[in-house]
Amino acid sequence: MSEDKKAVETKDESHKRKMQNQKEKVDAKIAASDEERGVMIVLTGDGKGKSSSAFGMVMRAMGYGYKVGVVQFIKGEQLSGEELYVREKCPEIEFYQMGTGFTWNTQDRSGDIAAAERTWAVVEPMLKDESLHLVILDELTYMLSYKYLDEEMVLKALANRPKNQSVVVTGRGGGSAIRELADTVSEIKDVKHAYHDGVKARRGVDF
Repeated sequence: MSEDKKAVETKDESHKRKMQNQKEKVDAKIAASDEERGVMIVLTGDGKGKSSSAFGMVMRAMGYGYKVGVVQFIKGEQLSGEELYVREKCPEIEFYQMGTGFTWNTQDRSGDIAAAERTWAVVEPMLKDESLHLVILDELTYMLSYKYLDEEMVLKALANRPKNQSVVVTGRGGGSAIRELADTVSEIKDVKHAYHDGVKARRGVDF
C-alpha cells in the first residue's frame, strides 16, 4: 500500500472518529431534552432577519397542519410580501396588524398607545387559545421599550399561555425581563447592510 493511500485512510479514520464523537454528544443532548411543551423565543438585535425568521416558523408550523396566529405591531401602513401572502394564500392564519406604521412616522404618542392597546386586546385571546400551536408577536418589543403597553401585563400573559403553545417575539430592545422569561433568545447582529451603501429596500427581500 502506498504512503499516499495510507495517509488518506488515516484522514478518513480520523474524520470518522470525530464525527462519531460529535454524534454521541448530539444524541446525548437530544436524549436529555425530554420535556414536551411550547417555548417562548425572542428574536432581537440590530440586524436584518428577525421578522423573516419568525415567518419561517409560521411556514414550518403550517407544514405540519398546526393553527397559527400572527400579530404585527408597528407594521401595516405599507404592504409587505408576508401580509399579501398570508391574506391571499393562508386565510386560515389569524392575522392582525396594528396598522399605524413606524412610530417615528406617526409622531403621535397618544395615538400609538391607543393603537397598541387595541392590538393587545387581539393578542390576549390568542395567548389563551389552546388550539393555537404558534403565535407570532412581531415588533412587540417596541411596545415595551416605548412603554406603550404595561410590561407586567404583557409578561404575565406570555407566562400564563397554554402549556403547548409556542410564541415568538421579535424586535429590538424590549428590556431584560422579556429575555429572562424566554426559553430561547437569538440576537441578530448588523454586520453589513446594503441600505447603508445607498441601496433601496428590495421588494420580496426586505418587505
